[in-house]
Amino acid sequence: MLNALLDQKLSITSRKPQTTRHQLLGIKSGTEHQILYVDTPGIHAAGKRAINRYMNRNAFSVISDVDVIVFLVDRQHWTEDDEMVLEAIQKASVKVIVAVNKVDMVKDKRQLLPLLSTLQSKVPEAEIMPISAEKGDNLKMLEQEVVKALPNGPFYFEADQVTDRSERFMASEVIREKLMRQLGDELPYAVTIQIDEFRETGTIIHIGATIFVEREGQKTILIGKSGQRLKQIGIDARRDLETMMSKKIMLNTWVKVKSGWSDSERALKSLGYDDI
Repeated sequence: MLNALLDQKLSITSRKPQTTRHQLLGIKSGTEHQILYVDTPGIHAAGKRAINRYMNRNAFSVISDVDVIVFLVDRQHWTEDDEMVLEAIQKASVKVIVAVNKVDMVKDKRQLLPLLSTLQSKVPEAEIMPISAEKGDNLKMLEQEVVKALPNGPFYFEADQVTDRSERFMASEVIREKLMRQLGDELPYAVTIQIDEFRETGTIIHIGATIFVEREGQKTILIGKSGQRLKQIGIDARRDLETMMSKKIMLNTWVKVKSGWSDSERALKSLGYDDI
């Protein structure tokens, strides 16, 4: 949704839950307004590892600092995690928009009515809005509702700036996206990226990245037969990074085992999970 609103790829995506791990600021400037969209990790009721606790803290920390909350929910299911989010946003005295995503996949829109009615009863003061982030359905309407709730104030960023995140951070996220898309259901959650080198020489950016996993077996799976999987991940990541940064990218990746990194607060901080 953030990418569609900005008309530019900024947030990484995959079909797997918990793809987003960090807050990401997306900046959209119009002639008379500037919207700062804060994309947060999802909230996980069942998350017991340090990485899950970090993502929950990251998401909850934003609620008290915003003027509008866009609560993104699935077109079919209401989950325990959604209930946690609802309890949190009910304590915030700001405008709430409940965006029901992927409605383009529902052929008979009447099937949505029970869910929309349930959502309205759960969040009676909220604006309930069916959308399709992929198709762009109702996104202009959603943005209009966001703009209505913005307070008067100065622009905080230059009009052509789309995020406050560094290119190093974006490089690590693009690599992780390719991992999420290439690997099976479990392994992506045991993977994180560290950028060791980010050096620009003329029209070329040299990037060196270490991919950390938690066990030797995961390292073997990630590298693949004769290194083919890791090679393909590098090719896919380099292609996106060249589009994003408009420069030639020389990307080198290594895979290392860092046992238990996802359940260690100290390890998480050393790997850059300290942005709250």
